[in-house]
Amino acid sequence: MGSLLQVLSLPEVGLSTVFLVSFVSATLLPMGSEPAVLALVRLNPDLFWPAIGVATVGNTLGGAVSWWMGQAAHQALDRITQKPHEVRALAWMRRWGPPACLLSWLPVVGDPLCAAAGWLRLPFWPCVAYMAVGKLLRYAVMTGVLNHLLG
Repeated sequence: MGSLLQVLSLPEVGLSTVFLVSFVSATLLPMGSEPAVLALVRLNPDLFWPAIGVATVGNTLGGAVSWWMGQAAHQALDRITQKPHEVRALAWMRRWGPPACLLSWLPVVGDPLCAAAGWLRLPFWPCVAYMAVGKLLRYAVMTGVLNHLLG
């Protein structure tokens, strides 16, 4: 188990690896960053809060990139079709607005949610703030609970 944790955390680059993995996992690429965060914390318990902070920043910036990708996709489609495209998920996002980005931490739907916020041109900074809160809570709770369970 120890060697697996060392490989996952890449201790020689630790926090930068957590940042990169967290950033990439928040785009529309399917991967999770929790194993890298947990592995780093298991090897370096004193890095709990720095790892949570770095993962939150990386994951939030990845969510912001998804927001921009959604906005760019909408602009490109508007140029081609000039027709509004409304689906149930977009209607839900429009109704809830930026607070819906609190759910950006959810697996499978969280990253597309950020893109949908950009697609709808919801205000960027409020969306990013809600993303950051949701992602911070996810990392703190998941890493803390798993670290405690692995004790």
